[in-house]
Amino acid sequence: MKKTLAILLSLSLLLSACASKKEPYDYSLYQQHKPKSILVVMPANDSLENKAPAAVLSHSIKPLSEAGYYVFPAALVQETFVKNGIYEGEQIKDISLNKIKKIFNPDAVLYLNVEKYGTKYKVIDSQSTVTVSGKLVDVSSGQQIWSGSKTIAKSGVDHSKSNLFGALIVAAVTQIANTAMDQSYGLSEQVMQQLLATDCDGCILHGKYSPQDGQDRQLQNK
Repeated sequence: MKKTLAILLSLSLLLSACASKKEPYDYSLYQQHKPKSILVVMPANDSLENKAPAAVLSHSIKPLSEAGYYVFPAALVQETFVKNGIYEGEQIKDISLNKIKKIFNPDAVLYLNVEKYGTKYKVIDSQSTVTVSGKLVDVSSGQQIWSGSKTIAKSGVDHSKSNLFGALIVAAVTQIANTAMDQSYGLSEQVMQQLLATDCDGCILHGKYSPQDGQDRQLQNK
């Protein structure tokens, strides 16, 4: 009986380990199309903050450039859309890739979606949260060659140093201060740095203009 239980326990642990093992990110399409230039368009916005898309967009160019891609100037891109009566990311998603290729001729388009952005008051806490997801689409084929999502949340109250009444006051004051100073703007920079990071499984690959092109750590480990 003990032997049977031991065998069942071993099998259970083995199955659990197999189930929890994460498959490495599939970069086959990314490597096949290997974009050199990326058009970043105004993000779609599922949050309640109207300023969220612009904040996220403003922090998306630098990490892509540092990764070795030519990135179209965001201000000029948005101005082009606005002149054609297109103001929001939701509208841009409906534009055909053929039309985008005709106007900008990028190798790929980065579509971003702001899922959460802002500060919420939760009785004895005040928390700022930013969640952004993104997908990179090859313009010529229409294939999605990469996708990812990142979240950063920051609490405004140190519970270890506050009693209940103090925590309530601090949380309320922190929410007002964070809303006034837009703490989420700073968090959006951190989110985009993580979302568009390199040299980790699931991260974007280095571009043609990077000294590390073709030497991505996650590919070397396969």
